[in-house]
Amino acid sequence: MNLNKITIGVVGLGYVGLPIALEFGKKVNTFGLDLNIDRVNSLMNFKDLNKEVDSRKIKNSKKLKFTSNISNLKKCNIFIVTVPTPLKKKTKPDLSLIIAATKSIAKILKPNDVVIYESTVYPGTTEDICVPILKKISKLNYINDKNIKDGFYCGYSPERINPGDKKSYLTNIPKVVSGSNVKITIFIKKLYELIIKKPIHVAPSIKIAEGAKIIENTQRDLNIALANEFLMIFEKLNIDYNEVFKAASTKWNFLKFTPGLVGGHCIGVDPYYLTYKAKKSGFNPKLILAGRKINDEMSFYYAKKCLNEIKKRKIKSSKIDILILGATFKENISDCRNSKVFDLIDYFEKYNCKINIFDPHILINEVESRHQSKFIKKPYKKKYDCVVLCVSHDYFKKQLFQKKINTFCKKNFLLFDMKYFLDKKYFNDKYFTI
Repeated sequence: MNLNKITIGVVGLGYVGLPIALEFGKKVNTFGLDLNIDRVNSLMNFKDLNKEVDSRKIKNSKKLKFTSNISNLKKCNIFIVTVPTPLKKKTKPDLSLIIAATKSIAKILKPNDVVIYESTVYPGTTEDICVPILKKISKLNYINDKNIKDGFYCGYSPERINPGDKKSYLTNIPKVVSGSNVKITIFIKKLYELIIKKPIHVAPSIKIAEGAKIIENTQRDLNIALANEFLMIFEKLNIDYNEVFKAASTKWNFLKFTPGLVGGHCIGVDPYYLTYKAKKSGFNPKLILAGRKINDEMSFYYAKKCLNEIKKRKIKSSKIDILILGATFKENISDCRNSKVFDLIDYFEKYNCKINIFDPHILINEVESRHQSKFIKKPYKKKYDCVVLCVSHDYFKKQLFQKKINTFCKKNFLLFDMKYFLDKKYFNDKYFTI
């Protein structure tokens, strides 16, 4: 396939799909598809509601068109699938979105078209689940051998975008690629070289590329679980873990993973995709699931610690008013999918606490309906018995904001800094961490 004659269709315009569409849209004819009509309309007006890219970047992609109609992608000969792969029933993979996207593409698939998946999946998903769907609906062969003709190709290139990270942008992150045969693998590598400045690693098979992605996040999840367990141990020993961490960090090869809540649509999800596939293959993983259990329970650990501190300091109220600072799954983004902050809130509410949530990044109308009433546009004055900083947004670090926190609270209040993020000098004895 000639790179000069390609038209790309990017399916899914979230944190992963939009940057890919924007970069390819600078170089070749590209369509960006999303079923959310409001999102498409906002992008057509050069606005990213997720606040990940500014209007200038959208305007610079002169060859990019946005649409919510799959039929507008009929001219495309390359499809890049970037839809979410969440969980159902907490621990089981939910492939419904990637299956739906595959079915839609299959209806317009033509001979020699290439379908590249970037969504995080367990090894085997592309060829064992998606390819049969593409074959059945399109009535085309799957070309994974030089002797097969008149069909389509597939590839896999795991996404590595880090939401909220302005330094490590898509184009500056090394890429992994693989295809259904050698010929198409070389082509996919050349395709991504149009936009990626870093080296591109060619994996020997699609399954290997899928596996590489899923262990990246699983490894990170386990390291955070270890940090969380360290925290709980040193808390029992009545030793300041933050100071222990600082001391240990002076060694050159100490891994600086910090404790905290682990949510979002990657790190808290991907280990379950791997363990699901492992169990289906007859292997019962232990370490990965043990780490997941630790991380899943941290919301309740933090909430319990905070409530115990409120009790110890004899903060008395018929209903404890708590201000939550930050509800996204990580700092400086607007995405609160699978945020463990909401588990923390659920625990507080079981103990008759009244919750307000302030997060300057979140669009309140995009939050689940059961939580919307808790969100406020700005904190009330002299209202709160306790303030809990859950997410280390840069906004909260501003000196002006930190000084205002005292004005939000009653005289005898408590500030629980879960992230060791705020400057304790503004709060004196009100401030505490674990």
